[in-house]
Amino acid sequence: MNETFMKEKPVLPLLLSMALPNVLSMLVNSLYNIVDSLFVARISEDAMTALSLVFPIQNFSNAIAIGFGIGINAMIALYLGAGDREKAETAATHGFVLSLVHGVVMMVVSIAIMPGFLRRFTQDEALIAAGITYSTIVFLFLVVNMVSLAFEKIFQAVGRMKVSMVALITGCVCNILLDPVLIFGLGPVPAMGIAGAALATGIGQALSVVVYLVVYLRTELPVRLRRLRPDAALDGRLYAIGIPAILNLALPSLLVTFLNGLLAAFSQSYVVVLGIYYKLQTFLYLPANGFVQGMRPLIGYNYGAREHARVKKLFQLTLLMSAAIMAAGTVICQFASGQLMELFTQNPETIAAGQTALRIISIGFVISAVSTTASGALEGLGKGAESLVIALCRYVIFIMPLAALLCNWLGADGAWHAFWLTEVLAAVVSGIVYRRAVTHKK
Repeated sequence: MNETFMKEKPVLPLLLSMALPNVLSMLVNSLYNIVDSLFVARISEDAMTALSLVFPIQNFSNAIAIGFGIGINAMIALYLGAGDREKAETAATHGFVLSLVHGVVMMVVSIAIMPGFLRRFTQDEALIAAGITYSTIVFLFLVVNMVSLAFEKIFQAVGRMKVSMVALITGCVCNILLDPVLIFGLGPVPAMGIAGAALATGIGQALSVVVYLVVYLRTELPVRLRRLRPDAALDGRLYAIGIPAILNLALPSLLVTFLNGLLAAFSQSYVVVLGIYYKLQTFLYLPANGFVQGMRPLIGYNYGAREHARVKKLFQLTLLMSAAIMAAGTVICQFASGQLMELFTQNPETIAAGQTALRIISIGFVISAVSTTASGALEGLGKGAESLVIALCRYVIFIMPLAALLCNWLGADGAWHAFWLTEVLAAVVSGIVYRRAVTHKK
C-alpha cells in the first residue's frame, strides 16, 4: 500500500481527509461520555460524585495508553516518511508489546490503590463502595483498552483514519446501547447500577479491538507486526516521545485531584460541577483533538520527507479549525450553561454553581487552541519534551498557584477564573516554544 499521498496531496484536502474521520469519531466518543454520565446521574448524584472521584486515576491510565501510542504513531510516521519501512514495522511491534505490558501493570496497580485514593476525598462509605465497584470493573479491562489504543495509533500513522473511526464508533455505540440495559435492567438482565455502566464501557472497548483485529488480518497495511527482537535504542526513542505525551495527558488528573481538594472545602457540589465540566468539555476538546490527531502523522511524515513548507501549512490550518470548534463551544457555554447542567443534576445549588463555572471557564476556550495545536505538532515532530513544557504550564505551573490564590480572594469561583487566565499565559508560552523548536529542527 502506497502512503506517499501524505506528502503529495494538496494540504487542505489532505488534512480534511485525515481529520474528519477523527472528528466524527471524537464527536461520537464525546456523545458516549455525556450519555454515559446522564445514565449514571439517573442512579443518584452520589453515583456522579463517585465517577468524578475515580476520574483522575481513570484518566491517568488512559493517558498512558494514548501518550505511549503517540510515541508509536510518531515513530512509524517519521520512519515511513524517511522511506525506512523495516524500522517502521519494528517500531509498531515494540510499541504494541510494550502497550500490553503497560496494561497489565496499570490494571494491578490501579485496582490496588483505589480504596485508599477514594478515602482521601470522602469518608462516606457508600460513596467509597460505589467508586470501588465502578473502578474495579473498568480497570479489569485496562489491557483491552491499551491494545485498542495501540492499534488506533498504528492505523492512524499509516493514514487509515477510517478504520480508527469505525472501531471507535462501534465501541461507543455498543456502550451507549448497553448502558440502560445493564444499569437499569431489561428482561432477564438484572439492574446492575454503577457496575453496569463500568461493564458496558469494558465491552465497548473489547468490541473496538475486534474491529481492529478483523481489519488487520484481512487487509494490507504499510506496516505489519513482526517477531519481537531487542532494540534498546528504538525503545528509548518510543519512551522519549511517549513519556512526555503521557505526562501531558496525565497532568489533568493531577489538576483535578488538586482542584477537588480545593473545592471540597467549600461544598461537595463544586466537586460535582468540576466532574460535569470535564464530561462536557470533552464534547469540544475531543473533536478539536480530531484535527490534531489528523495533523500529527502528516507533520511527522512530511518532516521525515523534509517538506517543511507543508509542515507549516498543516499547523496553521489545524490551529484555525480547532479555534473554530472552540468558538462554537464558547457560545454554547455562555448561553446554555443552565440547560447543560440540568442534564446531569436537579440540585438547584449545583446547577447555579455550574452555570457560573461554565460561563467563566469558557472565556479561555478559543485561545486554548494555540497550546493544544502546538503540543500536537511538537509530538508529531518527535519533540515530546517541548510539548511537555506546554502541558506543565497549562496544568501545573500556572493554574495551580492561580487557583489557590484566587480561591482565597473569590471563593470557589476563583478556581474557574484560573482556567481562562492559564490559557492566555499558556498560549504565549506555546508560541515561543513551538517557534524555537521548529526553527531548531530546520
